[in-house]
Amino acid sequence: MTTKAYGAYAADTPLEPIEIERRAPGADDVAIAILYCGVCHSDLHQVRSEWGGTIYPCVPGHEIVGRVTAVGASVSKVAVGDIVGVGCMVDSCRHCAACDEGLEQYCENGFVGTYNGPTPDAPGHTLGGYSQAIVVKDAFVLKVGHDARQLAAVAPLLCAGITTWSPLRHWNVGPGKKVGIVGIGGLGHMGVKLAHAMGAHVVAFTTSEGKRQDALALGADEVVVSKNPDEMAQHANTFDFILDTVAASHDLDAFTALLKRDGTLTLVGVPEHAHPSPDVSALIFKRRSIAGSLIGGIAETQEMLDFCAKHGIVAEIEMIRMAEIDTAYERMQRSDVKYRFVIDIATIAD
Repeated sequence: MTTKAYGAYAADTPLEPIEIERRAPGADDVAIAILYCGVCHSDLHQVRSEWGGTIYPCVPGHEIVGRVTAVGASVSKVAVGDIVGVGCMVDSCRHCAACDEGLEQYCENGFVGTYNGPTPDAPGHTLGGYSQAIVVKDAFVLKVGHDARQLAAVAPLLCAGITTWSPLRHWNVGPGKKVGIVGIGGLGHMGVKLAHAMGAHVVAFTTSEGKRQDALALGADEVVVSKNPDEMAQHANTFDFILDTVAASHDLDAFTALLKRDGTLTLVGVPEHAHPSPDVSALIFKRRSIAGSLIGGIAETQEMLDFCAKHGIVAEIEMIRMAEIDTAYERMQRSDVKYRFVIDIATIAD
């Protein structure tokens, strides 16, 4: 079927209205009318070919919330009319050790991204959520239990939410744990909300004094301006876990020094240039760790959505019209958004 979308034909051209084809639903497929799609920095990197390997036309978007319009004969977990989500993956090999453990994001044969991933469907690569409709294997469709009035703000949970939830769960964040969240942006603001709801004592780190009150409002128990050495020193050797969401190159030693013995600093932001090499003595003498984490598997993403629905957690968003996407990209590069843009997909028709 033909559907309207927004995409780019080259790295140096603006996004524009295009028409794309979606496959007819097969036995294990779910057809979805997209209502909202969040705007992730990955969208910008991919469509501008900043990571290389972009296949055009490129239709970004992997924070999708929509309504089921058709299901294949083998589909039982969702029905026509259900509100569902689609995140960063639409398939994986499903038979490697990682997939068998429900860790499709670490698929040993490479997961299929919601856009720019290989697919037998025309045009040979996946096209994302900046479109009116999508067809996805039922194994990669997620149920959304939030109130209908929250659906736009649910969309960023499909990337920003799970990217922060997965490491918080893996490193057992909860009551009695002191947890730091570095960076109060699209990812970091979700990290603060989730860690707070999980019962941890949450300390938000920001380079901007102006974000202090914002971070407290999001659920932080304390806020540290990381450029202030006195504020940082007060927290030396006290953290069980620190989640670093900053995607710019920076000094990791300032944060490893804040960890207790056996504490972990986990990175979820990929910088354009490598971080300065960390001081290994700070790791060796306290058995500290620096780790990384990538989104989450489908079961874990469903767990996160259910937790957020139960606790009334959504992203802080600014709604935009589809035609405003290039302006949104420019603002996103300046960090001029609190804290995630979401596209009202109905405006594609305009």
